[in-house]
Amino acid sequence: MPYRDGMSARTRSEERRAEIVRATLEVIAERGYRGASLAAVAERVGLTQQGLLHHFPTKEALLVAVLKERDQWDAVPDTQWRVDLLTSLVEYNAMRPGIIQTFSALLGESVTEGHPAREYFTERYTGVRQTMAQALRAQYGDRLPNGLTPERTAPLLVAVMDGLQYQWLLDPESVDMAAAFRDFLRLLGEEGGPDA
Repeated sequence: MPYRDGMSARTRSEERRAEIVRATLEVIAERGYRGASLAAVAERVGLTQQGLLHHFPTKEALLVAVLKERDQWDAVPDTQWRVDLLTSLVEYNAMRPGIIQTFSALLGESVTEGHPAREYFTERYTGVRQTMAQALRAQYGDRLPNGLTPERTAPLLVAVMDGLQYQWLLDPESVDMAAAFRDFLRLLGEEGGPDA
């Protein structure tokens, strides 16, 4: 009996942590990381600030949990990334503006010295560039049709994806992320797309 009680307490704690992470995503999307307070998150989930600190001892710990949760939603084994799947990822991102807004706000804030997400984003982009270079190499070999190596192209590919997200967030009626991304793939030498 005590084992079962322990399991349900653990499950309730995990569910509460997940609820707090979701609420934090919403608050950060609305106010940015610096403007998001533990009190605002606690209020949104019906806890006191002290109750929130029981689950996440610092705002930085909560931020790391939010970023890791977001990465879990997009998790694809590195060996399964292909260039043609990237357009699907861009289309998927267009269906979840709140998540993209939160990610973009945190990314923008993280470039400041001492920001708690700076290390996370630095490491993340190192890994993303490596993954994109591997996907490009699997598709094109050591040189793309435009003459660039996968390693030289990977930062451009990531920059286009993130840059399109910012433009789309600012003016979604004027920026079609998926169509613009397909245009960029054509510049790389990728065939296909509705306008090809």
